[in-house]
Amino acid sequence: MNPDEPKRTVHQNRPEPVAGRSSVPMWLIVVFGLLFYWSQLFLAENAGGFSKDVYHPYTSYDDVAFANPQDPEAKRRAEGRRVFMTTCYACHLESGLGKEGTAPPLVGSDWVLAPGANRIAHIVLYGLTGPINVKGQEWNLTMLPWRETYSDEQIAAVLTYIRSQWGNKAGPVDPQVVKAARAEARPNYESSEELLKLPVQ
Repeated sequence: MNPDEPKRTVHQNRPEPVAGRSSVPMWLIVVFGLLFYWSQLFLAENAGGFSKDVYHPYTSYDDVAFANPQDPEAKRRAEGRRVFMTTCYACHLESGLGKEGTAPPLVGSDWVLAPGANRIAHIVLYGLTGPINVKGQEWNLTMLPWRETYSDEQIAAVLTYIRSQWGNKAGPVDPQVVKAARAEARPNYESSEELLKLPVQ
């Protein structure tokens, strides 16, 4: 080895790096896609709309409000609204104005505002089919029965809600009224003709 020759380091013996391209593995794209999709579902269910007033374990402002101490009547109305927004609003709409060809209005309805609530309790419990006159308009429809879905207290709460919402001014519904209606042997899908034979209670 010539002593005058400069020493070569290990790095000098390596080839110069060359920039290149390679495709991202398909499995990695799929994994990231699934993670992103899962994260969106998680946020939708648990982020509470990114509201500072919603916190774990609640997922909406209504859940938080319902969990806080309230006077019994306010809590009952909140439960009635929850049931309504879960089940009823799809047909009767949040405004209570109903949907043409689907469901009659609850606003100003003589069925809703009757002095007693036993007839409308029957409608919610057993369903309704056939023609019914609401505010002077004939409706021919079928409403599902909900007696297997909701308790007497929940049905009384939602009836109390619709009887006092949107300018309606009828009294609250006692769960005992619903309990008495449930105890009667009635067929699925009552008719308005059968309901009108019931004394208002």
